[in-house]
Amino acid sequence: SEGEKAFCAGASFDELLEINDLESGKQFFGGFAAVINAMRKSPKFIVARVHGKAVGGGVGLVAAADYALATDECSVKLSEFALGIGPFVVGPAVERKIGKAAFAQMSTDFEWYDATWARNKGLYADTFENITELDEAIEEITAKLAKASPEAAKELKTIFWEGTENWDTLLAERAEISGRLVMSEFTREYIRQFKAK
Repeated sequence: SEGEKAFCAGASFDELLEINDLESGKQFFGGFAAVINAMRKSPKFIVARVHGKAVGGGVGLVAAADYALATDECSVKLSEFALGIGPFVVGPAVERKIGKAAFAQMSTDFEWYDATWARNKGLYADTFENITELDEAIEEITAKLAKASPEAAKELKTIFWEGTENWDTLLAERAEISGRLVMSEFTREYIRQFKAK
């Protein structure tokens, strides 16, 4: 996103309300799965520049990045459970990065967690006081990565992502769960009430 307010706020409620059948739901959430899998399979390291808050799918993007740097204002939240669907698609990436206990906590209480918490849990490699410092750090790490051997980087990334070989299937299955749940009356009513505020 532009500006400093949000890195990524996740799925659009308007788009969620347009899902009226399981196939459309699977396809919608399959888009999140495709992005995470593309990040996982890329032979190059992916660096996330997190300049604002991240919610839901945004947290998944940060977790799927190989290296994430953020400002001190970059709090994170998984709000999908409140919505009635749960963080099924982004869950494997988030859990891989911060651990099962922190993922369970974040998934079930749908509270905001500050950047210090996210850094301490491993979601962010580091945090910075302002965007200028963030951008300087981004330039530094990307310059180092650009000088590294592409072959060695590919092999190292493969090792970092060991144990995720089943994610093509796993994330498709998770997309189907979300695609089914998003059509529930609970979810539709939550979205209607949220939009009415």
